[in-house]
Amino acid sequence: MTPSATPASVPGSTGTVTTAVPARLDRLPWSRWHWMIVIGLGTVWILDGLEVTTVGNIAGRLSEEGSGLAITSAQVTGIAAALYVAGACAGALFFGWLTDRFGRKKLFMITLAVYLAATALTAVSFSPWWFFTFRFLTGFGIGGEYAAINSAIDELIPSKYRGRVDLIINGSYWLGAIGGALLSIVMLNTDIFPKNVGWRLTFALGVVLGLVILLVRRHVPESPRWQFIHGKGEDADALVTSVEREIEEEKGQPLPAPDREITIEQRKSIGFGLIAKTVFGRYPKRATLGLALFIGQAFLYNAITFGFGAILTKFFDVPTGKTGYYFAVIAAGNFLGPLLLGKLFDTVGRRIMISSTYLISGILLFGTAWLFDQGSLSAVTMTACWCAVLFFASAGASSAYLTVSEVFPMETRAMAIAFFYALGTAAGGISGPLVFADLTESGVVGDTVLAFQIGASLMCAAGLVAAFLAVNAERRSLEDIATPLSATENKPASDTSSAPAT
Repeated sequence: MTPSATPASVPGSTGTVTTAVPARLDRLPWSRWHWMIVIGLGTVWILDGLEVTTVGNIAGRLSEEGSGLAITSAQVTGIAAALYVAGACAGALFFGWLTDRFGRKKLFMITLAVYLAATALTAVSFSPWWFFTFRFLTGFGIGGEYAAINSAIDELIPSKYRGRVDLIINGSYWLGAIGGALLSIVMLNTDIFPKNVGWRLTFALGVVLGLVILLVRRHVPESPRWQFIHGKGEDADALVTSVEREIEEEKGQPLPAPDREITIEQRKSIGFGLIAKTVFGRYPKRATLGLALFIGQAFLYNAITFGFGAILTKFFDVPTGKTGYYFAVIAAGNFLGPLLLGKLFDTVGRRIMISSTYLISGILLFGTAWLFDQGSLSAVTMTACWCAVLFFASAGASSAYLTVSEVFPMETRAMAIAFFYALGTAAGGISGPLVFADLTESGVVGDTVLAFQIGASLMCAAGLVAAFLAVNAERRSLEDIATPLSATENKPASDTSSAPAT
């Protein structure tokens, strides 16, 4: 890393450096070090899946007399769900800004701590207002995780594997959903735990799992890409050198030389004005793509996930304590989508895979709505239909996070994730649960069909947007997809879907 004079024209500059850090990271073979990154950062989505699924499955129990809370099922799947999502939106924006300013590692430790504290306090809820408050704060911590972790993952994983790894990590949410579904079966069994105890222990278990993740995450390093841009070039170089040495010892052979360097003007921080100008001024098509993908998946998942237990109990007479079995099957289908399709995002390509997963899931959802309206489905066949829909939808939804993380310059990455997550989720994730709770609570088949059709329409619309605007980012360096704002040869790029930003 070669330093040179600091240009006086750049506010907040700490120097100009030429570095090969990005190329050095991208040419690394897969190793134990990368597995440590995946485990340390990816496991938080398991907690998120556990949280959301648990609340959806215990909604019926919380509304029962003797639960310890004077709350209705609609309030749990509607108000509490919307507050959780609202908290996630606020947390993403707040912590996203801090992540770009103070680094990935500091923030993904802080956000996990916020989650742990809020979940623990949810477990001791004694009134609806307390439950609502700490559902919001739990979401606040999870939202911060989305911004801090997705940016760290994409900056640490080699370009050859970035697509599949990002999708599988985001898809691991559904491993938590499986755990939450099966856990609810045990916790809601009144032969084992009283009505006012089982649901509290479920939240408490989330705290225990979070503490384990916190111990593992201590070993995950700061992003070298963030370090060299923010005046910590020597730290970035030392970190990558130690990783290279470790991998060479593991593989028993030297690494190839990096094939490129980049010269950047180091900065302490990037202002909101420059971030907004970059995202919406230089990359309007990519901004449109990000919004479409997030709104589509947010409405589908937040609306349907929070309400599926109510559908089973109201329309198919499934007992509250048995809904977990059905949801575990659906969650397994969701995880298999990113797991089995993830590699294709790196080989077949982003544009084809993103557009097709959104369109196929939307079309299948329209079919499910029609069958449900005709009265042709049972609890089992309804679950089978949802498995098919969500196999594709989960891969598409995970690709939304991948897309906004990799198609904007590094300095804006965490804030871009936060912004599109917050705006898309606010549109689909807050309104979705509120509308869907009312529709399913009515007990009218046509109302639930309408909710399905809205979700299907938004997924199809997002798929069409992706067909025209998705960026061919597969196997390309992040700096090639979107040149850093701090690069000394950075020039305004044409916002095309196929050409790199230069």
